Amino acid sequence: MNLYNTQGNNLNEVKEQPFKLERDIQLLFENNLENIMGLQMVKSEFTIKNKRIDSLAYDRQSKAFIIIEYKKSKNISVVDQGFTYLSLLFENKADFIIEYNESQKETLKRSDIDWSQTRVVFVSTAFTDNQKTATNFKDIAIELWEVKKYEGGLISVNQIKKSKSAESIKPITSSSSKLEAVTKEIIVYTEEDHTKNKSDYIAELYETYKDAILNLSDNIEVLPKKLYIAFKKDNRNFAYVHFQKKNIKLWINAKWGEIEEPSKVAKDVSDKGHYGYGDYEIDLKNDSKIEYIMSLIKQAI
Repeated sequence: MNLYNTQGNNLNEVKEQPFKLERDIQLLFENNLENIMGLQMVKSEFTIKNKRIDSLAYDRQSKAFIIIEYKKSKNISVVDQGFTYLSLLFENKADFIIEYNESQKETLKRSDIDWSQTRVVFVSTAFTDNQKTATNFKDIAIELWEVKKYEGGLISVNQIKKSKSAESIKPITSSSSKLEAVTKEIIVYTEEDHTKNKSDYIAELYETYKDAILNLSDNIEVLPKKLYIAFKKDNRNFAYVHFQKKNIKLWINAKWGEIEEPSKVAKDVSDKGHYGYGDYEIDLKNDSKIEYIMSLIKQAI
């Protein structure tokens, strides 16, 4: 990707400036983890069983621990290292909980955590084609993020997306008991997991609303989780849907009163427990008010 500055009708290329040290990348992410990835920073240089984790983070949305490793060298096997860290976590769950509680001054219980959503993130200035291919599995708990620095203080951060045709890694890991144990712990949820036991009407209603939401803005991501499907833009989930038998629950991630809502179709659930985040709850039973509902969601993006 090339970056340019405009001066009148002329374009001047913004040149890349390499990071001097791997530690520089680490400090950049740790100091801005909420903005970059939407994660809570827990511990830098977390050591357990003689292994050092660069950054230990926590995803409040998924209720899961995230291990982050920073690399300037391209000559690493991200899959082997990723599975090593996942195995380390699953074998020492209590240590991770203790570290979180001590560093964050909170009380996190084992039952509060969705261990199936644990993942390892590798951050580097570039990844090889082999590394990208090795992690292109729909159910692998390893993510690749590229970061680049440019003159003028510009930074670009880009997550390497898996292809839509990515296959499962489970047939490959079945030959190794250690790798198979890790893949059994990890669950990567899909939209089909939410729609497979629902009526055709509910499934089609979801597709209608999903398409409308995706048309609200560019670069909106669909993130299926265990109990809901989230819609995300700029590292922030702005809407959630949860499937029921005869309708779909929609929550808009905004504090009550932040959205102009003259027709009063939303309920205030600020004092009620529910899936996802946000004080606005709407029952989606049909698409008769879809344009109006999209105008509400648009205010939260």
